Amino acid sequence: MTTEETRAARNRYETAPRNPDFTIDQQWSSYSAKEHGRWDRLYAAARATLSGRACAPFLDALETLRLSEGGIPDMRELSDRLAGFTGWRVVPVAGLVPDEAFFDHLANRRFPAGAFIRSEAEMAYLEEPDIFHDVFGHVPLLADPTYAAYLEAYGKGGARAMERGRLKNLARLYWYTVEFGLIDTPEGLRLFGAGIMSSTAESVFALEDASPHRIRFDLERVMRTDYVIDDFQQTYFVIDSFESLLEASYRDFGPLYDRLATLEAIAPDRIEAGDDVISAGTLEYFADRPRRARAEGEDA
Repeated sequence: MTTEETRAARNRYETAPRNPDFTIDQQWSSYSAKEHGRWDRLYAAARATLSGRACAPFLDALETLRLSEGGIPDMRELSDRLAGFTGWRVVPVAGLVPDEAFFDHLANRRFPAGAFIRSEAEMAYLEEPDIFHDVFGHVPLLADPTYAAYLEAYGKGGARAMERGRLKNLARLYWYTVEFGLIDTPEGLRLFGAGIMSSTAESVFALEDASPHRIRFDLERVMRTDYVIDDFQQTYFVIDSFESLLEASYRDFGPLYDRLATLEAIAPDRIEAGDDVISAGTLEYFADRPRRARAEGEDA
């Protein structure tokens, strides 16, 4: 698909009428056979990679929500199935929405999902979340009652974080759990973050590469830790269970925000005194980043 074709495919949503909450009509019938085919290829690759790597509730929900049936899901039909488990619904949006709208959707058990699907040229990497990342990566765990309660609580905490000027701290919590979290299970570490599970390469890297640190989850530590948005993570935080994550987060964040305001951010590659380190990374992959960047520039 050419750049012009990619732009045209997205424009059918970028120019679509928006409701006050920034939702749009998915226009499910407008997806082409090629777009459905891209979803199927992305799904097949991710599903094969995630076997034995993703947490069991995620894998189970792929079947119970019928995401395995093929083709880009109709969000209305998917929502009807999901609501029967936890009351959550998936609402189509053109792209990223303002923070206030995002938090309001989560607080009311609505997950905003981008309606467009990545182009052929973006199959390996995409900067802006598309329907595959949002629906395949995020929606299955919304069928888990405890995880669903955590994401609702996160949304409800958004307004206060904005009022206190601590949105960056709350964003770090989302990043290191909802997007890039690991969970400890009797079978070993497993993935639950959508940003990892919608990337076949990072699904392997996060669990099996020696480069990143893997540190047990601590709420304050996570909310102090910066992150990178254009590469694999240098540190992955590991929760014990969705119940422990909900319990740690279901609290008055006021005193925590006061304390965080006096503390410096922690670099994403650092191990701090007091960290419960599961595995200290070599950081070899990240040390090699300048050479890779030069090579990619030469290839371009």
